[in-house]
Amino acid sequence: MNLRTYYPTIVVSDLHWGTSHSKAVELANFLGSVNCGKLILNGDIIDGWHFRRRNCKRWKHTDFFKTIMKMVKNCGTEVIYVRGNHDDFLDYFAPMSFCNIHIVKDYVHESHGKRYYVTHGDVFDMVATHMVWLARLGDVGYTFLLWLNEMYNRFRSKRGLPYHSLSQAIKQRVKSAVSSLSGFEEKLVDLARRFDCSGVICGHTHRSANTYYRGIHYLNSGDWVESLTALLEDEDGHWSIFHYRDICTPDGEATKPDLLACSVS
Repeated sequence: MNLRTYYPTIVVSDLHWGTSHSKAVELANFLGSVNCGKLILNGDIIDGWHFRRRNCKRWKHTDFFKTIMKMVKNCGTEVIYVRGNHDDFLDYFAPMSFCNIHIVKDYVHESHGKRYYVTHGDVFDMVATHMVWLARLGDVGYTFLLWLNEMYNRFRSKRGLPYHSLSQAIKQRVKSAVSSLSGFEEKLVDLARRFDCSGVICGHTHRSANTYYRGIHYLNSGDWVESLTALLEDEDGHWSIFHYRDICTPDGEATKPDLLACSVS
């Protein structure tokens, strides 16, 4: 029997549960394979925009939520759910706590004498905050790009070519342009200083990061639509970026024994 690796803190964001491209099964597999003291769900976990457009009875992949409840019940995991722009309906409930689960608008994570300001990051996205109609139009376009990307990679696979994310490449160019215009990272760094924090943890851009801006530790958890990344804090307080695809075969099957045996029953 394989012992599960323990992480004091795990941060995930941008699952967009409720969309056809959400990798909720993969995230459930990962979380079901580790032990965790604190799980920070940093926004856009549930995609409320798609809840409003579609019949939620069509959606599956509830193993993710079963996994969360098992982590809380069996391991005493503390769950911090920070609202994002796609799950902004949580504004009606935050702050709220139940069963060791806390729903908040933002959060300060303290570890090893350091303070990290945790926010989804959409408040510093010029489009998300001031041009919501354009953000929603972009969401429709991104959904189409994901469908096109799937068709494109089926074509490549039949010809023995490696996977290439056409949609991610386009999205990152758009996000980078928006970030440059709005000063996304710089504003988050300034906010961290305002809260007397040495670091900031965000999501939203779907681009993982572990770097420094003007002396402030900048961490971004990426997404579970294409990148399949998370932030892991070890017992010494060091942070790293986890890539789910690194422990999977090309067809998406987990290769590590503990992940192979982590299905939720």
